[in-house]
Amino acid sequence: MKTWLITGVSSGFGYEMTKQLLKSGDIVVGTVRNADKVKELIEAYPDTFDCKILDVTDVPAVHDTVKKAFDEHGQIDVVVSNAGYGLFGCAEELSDSEIHHIIATNLTGSIMLIRDSIPYLRKQGGGRIIQISSYGGQVAYPANSMYHATKFGIEGFCEAVAQEVEQFGIGMTIVEPG
Repeated sequence: MKTWLITGVSSGFGYEMTKQLLKSGDIVVGTVRNADKVKELIEAYPDTFDCKILDVTDVPAVHDTVKKAFDEHGQIDVVVSNAGYGLFGCAEELSDSEIHHIIATNLTGSIMLIRDSIPYLRKQGGGRIIQISSYGGQVAYPANSMYHATKFGIEGFCEAVAQEVEQFGIGMTIVEPG
């Protein structure tokens, strides 16, 4: 049995991963912005699903959530940075607010989650960090510039951090669906 911390478990890969892990008997600390979206998981797995409210664009809340997850569960074996979304449109068409929000979600939120988790993983003797990225972190298409910017950015960050933390028994995996 492993304990997982996964952001963005209300839909998509995060939701499906959480369902599979809970079904197999693992413990999941899963973050959502709205707990109603995972009500069935809360009810079905009251002892193994720890639902935390988190918007990854709120940096102090990321710090607090990571601390609580490690403090309350003692050890987290796998941290999955999954929260994110796509923003489509030509660069000149996007508003400042849209650009700020996708960077705060897909890049800054992931960076903070990973940075905050490293000292705990190091202290416990290791673990794994999984960054859910995208094929869009390797190739670029028109009308997707900001999405690609965040995915290229988080992949570069993770590739560098993987080299920094390897000596502490912390592995880093980038998953690129698509």
